[in-house]
Amino acid sequence: MHHSCICDYICTMEFTKLTAKLDNIGMTASTLCAIHCALVPIFITVLPLIGLGFLANPWFEWGMIILAFIIGVSSISSSYFRMHRRLVPLLLLSIGFTIIILGHLFIAGWLEGIVVPLGGFTIATAHFINYRYVGACKVCNHEAH
Repeated sequence: MHHSCICDYICTMEFTKLTAKLDNIGMTASTLCAIHCALVPIFITVLPLIGLGFLANPWFEWGMIILAFIIGVSSISSSYFRMHRRLVPLLLLSIGFTIIILGHLFIAGWLEGIVVPLGGFTIATAHFINYRYVGACKVCNHEAH
């Protein structure tokens, strides 16, 4: 193995570790977002009493959506371009955010508590699939995909 191959291997391994961390953060954040969106409408009257009223604040919710978007795009798009070239994670990420945004803008009441979490779980699935694709690329020649 000559020097450039070793450097490519090390760079790929470091990228893979970073992507795995971002995907784990993305899966966790998206799942927590889905749980948050499902439970806040149920417990909205109790949250201020226990000091968690900020969880129902629209600024908090949109801040979490933007953070999840940044993590998702960073992780999944970079994995797509540098590793696996598979569209499924990008499509799921796009569908998930579309569901969340449309759900927040156009749906109210109990139905929002079903639709928006579905978007969060779709994003978590995108991260999981991306994580699996990157893992598969670590053990084979990813140029062959």
